[in-house]
Amino acid sequence: MRKLLLATICLMCGISLVHAQQKQVNLNFDVQKFESQTLTVDGKTITVRAYENIVYVQHPVDTSVQKMNIYIPEEYFTGKSINGYTAATAPIFFPNKVGGYMPAQPASTKNNGMGGMPPMNGQFPPMGDKKPDGMPPMNGGMPPMNGGIPPMGFGGPRQNTVLVALSKGYIVASAGARGRTSKDANGIYTGKAPAAIADLKAAIRYLKFNDNNMPGDANKIISNGTSAGGAMSTLLGATGNNPDYEPYLKALGAAAATDDIFAVSAYCPIINLENADMAYEWQFNGIHTYSRGGPMQGNAQGGSELTAAQIAISAQLKALFPAYLNSLHLTDKNGTALTLDKEGNGSFKELVKAYVVASAQKALNAGTDMSPYAFLTIQNGKVTQIDFEAYVKYMQRQKTPTAFDALDLSNPETNLFGTATINSQHFTDFGVAHATVASSQADAAIVKMMNPMPYIGQINTTTAKHWRIRHGTKDKDTGLAISVILAARLQNNGIDVNLELPWDKPHSGDYDLNELFSWTDSICK
Repeated sequence: MRKLLLATICLMCGISLVHAQQKQVNLNFDVQKFESQTLTVDGKTITVRAYENIVYVQHPVDTSVQKMNIYIPEEYFTGKSINGYTAATAPIFFPNKVGGYMPAQPASTKNNGMGGMPPMNGQFPPMGDKKPDGMPPMNGGMPPMNGGIPPMGFGGPRQNTVLVALSKGYIVASAGARGRTSKDANGIYTGKAPAAIADLKAAIRYLKFNDNNMPGDANKIISNGTSAGGAMSTLLGATGNNPDYEPYLKALGAAAATDDIFAVSAYCPIINLENADMAYEWQFNGIHTYSRGGPMQGNAQGGSELTAAQIAISAQLKALFPAYLNSLHLTDKNGTALTLDKEGNGSFKELVKAYVVASAQKALNAGTDMSPYAFLTIQNGKVTQIDFEAYVKYMQRQKTPTAFDALDLSNPETNLFGTATINSQHFTDFGVAHATVASSQADAAIVKMMNPMPYIGQINTTTAKHWRIRHGTKDKDTGLAISVILAARLQNNGIDVNLELPWDKPHSGDYDLNELFSWTDSICK
C-alpha cells in the first residue's frame, strides 16, 4: 500500500519510480562554488557571493525552475557585521516570484525590468504589438507588481527587492517553483497543486539542512510574495512540518530537515480559494459593471455589464458567505465575536470597514488630499465614517461571478487544481453544481493543501511566529474579507499579526520596502 501511494505521488509530481531511485542530486551546499558580484544600491556599492542555480531536491522534475539563488554579503566571510547582523545571526529573506500560479524563476540581483518582482501571471507580457494607449498586451490580466507601472512604462525605475534586502544585511535565498502549466516531455502536467508549495518547502528544507555550512540563521527565515506568491508565502508560514505534504517532499527527495519558517510577508495573498467566490460577492454584490485586468486593461470609466445569470449567481454566493464566516468562530482583538447576519451585515463587516478607515487615516496623516473620496466622512483631521457601499463602487468590480472557480473552467485557479492528465477542474461544490461545461472536481485533500486556513492552530503543525499582510484598498483581485479572515484566525491562535490595507494601492507588492525591512528588523533583533 505504501509503495502504491508513493507511485501515485510520483506520477502527480512527474517523477517515475525508476528516476526517483536512480537520479541523485547532492544537497550539500558548496561554499566555494560562487561568483563574486559588485552591486549598487541607493548609490552604495556592496559585494556579495552569488550561489546561483542550485538544484534543491535530489529528484528534480524540472530543473529549469526547481533551482535556488543564494546571495551572501562578502562581509560575513571576513568577520564583519551589517546593520547589527553577523554571519551567525543574519536573517534569511526568502522571496518568491510566483504569479498567477504559473511556473516561476528564482529572484536574482540582476535588473529584470520588473525590479525583482513576479511578472504578470508568472510571465512577462509580450512587448511586440502595442495597444492604442501605448501599453503592451496582457495575456490574461494580472495587474502590475510593485505599486503600478510608472508613466514611462515597463522600463521605469524600480527598486530590486533582492538588492535592498542585501543592503540591509540579510542573506537572500530565492527558489523557483513549478506552476499550473508545467509539463514534462511526455505532456504530463507536473505543476498542478500542490507542486509549487512542495517545491518551496523543499527549498526551505535545503536551507535548514545546510544551516551549519553557510552564513545566516536558518531559524530566521522570512518568506515574501505577492498575489499567488503571497499565497505561497502564507502557506509556508501556516503549514510548517505538516505531514500532509510529506509524500510529495519524499518523492522529490527533499533534504532531511524541517520546513517551518520564522515569519511571513504576504502582499494581497490569493488564498482560501474554496471560499473566495463567496467573499468576492459579499463585497461586490450589487455592482453590475466590471472592468477586467486592473489598471493596465484601461476601460476604467466604462466596463461591461453582468448578465442576468451572473447577477443571480452573485446573489447566491453572497447569501452563502455569512454561514461560512460564522462557522469560523472568529473574534476581534477584544474578544468580541465576528459575525454576519443573513443580509451580510454585522461585526465582521464593521471590522473590515475599520481597516479601511485606518488606512484612510494613515494616508490623511501623511498629507494625502482626501477630498476626492466622497465616501469618507472627515472631521477635524479624523476619518470618522465610511460609506462602504459607495467605497466598493469606487473600487470597481474586476471579476465576474464566479471569480475563482469559473463555471466554464476558464479561470487560472481551476487550472491550478488539474491533475497529471486533466488540465482544469472545479474545486468547490458550487462550481460543480452550476458547471456550464463537462468537468470533474479536485480532490478535497489537494484543495486543502493550497489553503493556509485549515492548518493554523493544528497541533502537528508549526506556524510562523510573525506575519505582515498587506492588501491595497484599491485591490479587487480578491475580497478584502480574505486577508481580514486570515489575520483574525492568526490572532485568535496567539500569532503576532500586522495587517494593513494601504490606501489606494492596486494589486501589487513590495511597494514599501523600507517599512517591510523595518518590520523585519523589529522581529529579528
